[in-house]
Amino acid sequence: MAQTLPFNSHICHMKLKLFFLSLAAVLLFSFSTAHKFYVSVTNIEYSENDNALQIKSRVFIDDLENVLEQRYGIISNLATDREATTADDYIEKYFKQKLTILLDGKVTNYDFLGKKYDDDVVICYIELPNVNLNQRKTLEIQNDVLTDIFEEQKNIIHVKWNGNKKSFVLIRDNNKGMLNL
Repeated sequence: MAQTLPFNSHICHMKLKLFFLSLAAVLLFSFSTAHKFYVSVTNIEYSENDNALQIKSRVFIDDLENVLEQRYGIISNLATDREATTADDYIEKYFKQKLTILLDGKVTNYDFLGKKYDDDVVICYIELPNVNLNQRKTLEIQNDVLTDIFEEQKNIIHVKWNGNKKSFVLIRDNNKGMLNL
């Protein structure tokens, strides 16, 4: 009997530890899922072959739906069979108001090519044609996407050109990133 008592108390101690670890994990995950992350990721890549800046911007679908409803009063129903026929027009309009690209200090126009969905994210495709970065001195990006409705919004920008890479994290109060080319 003396030999089994330490073994049994050890098992009880292990079960108690496992119970508290499980409880802690459940509490941790329940709090972390209640927290919402407000982030977009925009990849800008210079294509020397196409003489263009090719841009992919990833935004959470529900956040984009929210901003389209608040700014334009449309229920977009993105990524559903009830998607508004004007959704692309409003997404383009919003991006053109909130994402600005400057080359050598001058605002440049870009083309909104379209979008696709990937799980809970919408990927917007944008292109700045007829750009030769080898003849430019600066590239400036101003990204205010979703910062007008989410104060804690972070817009991550990754830029690749001529073998170089640079990244920025832009927020409401610091919404611009500049590259010296």
